[in-house]
Amino acid sequence: MPKLNATHNPEARSWVETANDADCDFPIQNLPFGIFSTAGKKRVGTAIGNQILDLSVLEEAGLLRPSPSTTVFNKPQLNDFMALPQKVWSNTRHAIFDLLGIQNAKLRDNAGLCAKALIPMTSAVLHLPIFVRSFTDFYASKEHASNVGAMFRGPDNALMPNWLHLPVGYNARASTVVVSGTEINRPCGQLKGPNDENPRFAPCEKLDIELELGAIVGTPSQMGTSLTTAEAYDMIFGYVILNDWSARDIQTWEYQPLGPFQSKAFATTISPWVITREALEPFRTPTPTPIKPLLPYLQEHTPNNFNINMAVNLIPQDGPSTTLSATNYKNMYYSSAQQLTHHASSGCAMCTGDLLGSGTISGPTKDSYGSLLEMTWGGKETIQLTGGGTRSFIEDGDTLELTAHCITSGYRVGFGTCRGKILPAIIEPDR
Repeated sequence: MPKLNATHNPEARSWVETANDADCDFPIQNLPFGIFSTAGKKRVGTAIGNQILDLSVLEEAGLLRPSPSTTVFNKPQLNDFMALPQKVWSNTRHAIFDLLGIQNAKLRDNAGLCAKALIPMTSAVLHLPIFVRSFTDFYASKEHASNVGAMFRGPDNALMPNWLHLPVGYNARASTVVVSGTEINRPCGQLKGPNDENPRFAPCEKLDIELELGAIVGTPSQMGTSLTTAEAYDMIFGYVILNDWSARDIQTWEYQPLGPFQSKAFATTISPWVITREALEPFRTPTPTPIKPLLPYLQEHTPNNFNINMAVNLIPQDGPSTTLSATNYKNMYYSSAQQLTHHASSGCAMCTGDLLGSGTISGPTKDSYGSLLEMTWGGKETIQLTGGGTRSFIEDGDTLELTAHCITSGYRVGFGTCRGKILPAIIEPDR
């Protein structure tokens, strides 16, 4: 069951007035962690309303002390803080919650400290929040797996025999995980159509997105050990929106028999604010009832999915935004805890900063699919844009914006945005 405490009180309000707005992504009940900079110096902050609370300033002033032996908030990534015991994560959240509470004057009435510690979001640059130790991408939506399987193997063989027994995944590329706002050049690779005698090297012609949720490991596990789903759930520090950009035509040619390689290695975008597991407690919900019984190590005894509303918007170079999809994470067949449990089941060591992509999040209807591959059924159909024009796949100049939020009585927990603009391919002269 959800573990609720004072930080989830729907009636709590902050003296940072914009945090109390009904449509605010970052109320006092959220308190996500991220990395920001002003004048080039990166450090850890918390989003509150339209402000960033500089945690390094509070740590220096002695108002926050996650570690008695070293500082963790004057760092360019969250890994040092995430590596601390889970109880420290929670204690720090409670301390920030108390400092920002509407009745607490300790920071509110200290004009000098407040001026140093509160920075308008518009005056700061947001950065990749973690050092990504490793990146693993899963394939955990039954609707998505069924759609893609039906597209390539027919509806009778849509799901491979193993899919209903384990969360399918593959080791992906950590070096090209980038923060929201980073522009992406269209990838190049080997393309081979069904009637081509030989492949050619050229820019991707079927560029796509995948709407995902990324889970970030905080507590590591030791090589040779395994996890229960309860242990795995607690090990996760927090979550981000994740867009696993996909070159579908490169993927079609390269992925057999081992799976995606260059078609997924060129870029993965994540949102800058890490929404903590504790902030999402009120939104816990069970995974769907398994169609086939899962082996004992994958069985869950608590609701480990989340009720998160998610959407995909496409913004052309010269035109208004079009909402391509609206879906919900709660329908995912395998939770992040199950994915992490399976990942460690062979004795694989999990590390602080490991990133687990959920796989494309698709719902049961066309307007809830999480990839253009599904929305256009492999490019055979087109999507009508709000300002005119159509799309089957992403064109140069298009910006894709992924959003996510949870709603409960009294407040909303938002993830911010996960944005990326596609630039033309870089063509080397000798290609």
